[in-house]
This record gives sequence, structure tokens and C-alpha cells, in this order.
Amino acid sequence: MKKAFVEEKECVACGTCLVTCPRQAIHIAHGCYAVIDSVRCVGCGLCSKACPASVIEVHT
Repeated sequence: MKKAFVEEKECVACGTCLVTCPRQAIHIAHGCYAVIDSVRCVGCGLCSKACPASVIEVHT
């Protein structure tokens, strides 16, 4: 199953992925970086495509 992962050190916490995720699987931790809930994430890749910093990748 595919899952999305964030390169936390490079994330700018803009929130674009939050509003893009249809499963509400993403939140911003400590106002610093996006965190993806691996249980809710279905690996659709919408967050990865929307990320302006290109720091979200989908892996199998």
C-alpha cells in the first residue's frame, strides 16, 4: 500500500497539503512541519502534487 512521507526539515508548514488531503490525514506539528497520519493516508498523492516545496513523496 502506498503512503505519503514528509521531509520534515524542508517543510515550510504552509498548510497547502492540509486543505488538499481528502482523508484529513495531515496536520502541522508545532507550527513547523506537516505530519501525515499513516492510518488515514491512502497514498493518493494529492498532497505531494500540491506541495509548493516538493517535500512530500509517496512510497510503496
